[in-house]
Amino acid sequence: MAWGWFTLPDVSERVKVGPVTELPGGYQGAVEVAGVSVLVVNHEGQFYALRNNCTHKDFPLLGGDVSDGRITCEKHGAKFELATGKAKTLPAVKPVKIFGTEVEDGVLYVFPL
Repeated sequence: MAWGWFTLPDVSERVKVGPVTELPGGYQGAVEVAGVSVLVVNHEGQFYALRNNCTHKDFPLLGGDVSDGRITCEKHGAKFELATGKAKTLPAVKPVKIFGTEVEDGVLYVFPL
């Protein structure tokens, strides 16, 4: 839905992750959004959502080490920025798709961008 220069996410596309009180710092989990597995991360109090697949060999990112705003793929060590999805180290060169996050009434939602 467009409103002036700002576009709101289509509420029908939002997926409820859960109450933010149940998603503490360091939390990682996966939800399905529009048929895609999406990794949700709480890193230093900020929520991020990105496709749950390394672009190098399609390995899940869930469970990878998170530090300095990046997640590391456990399979081959590729690192991706949580905020942008950009590949920061080889062997990955392509970015990971990111998704939007939104907290409404204390509940975290994820939606396609």
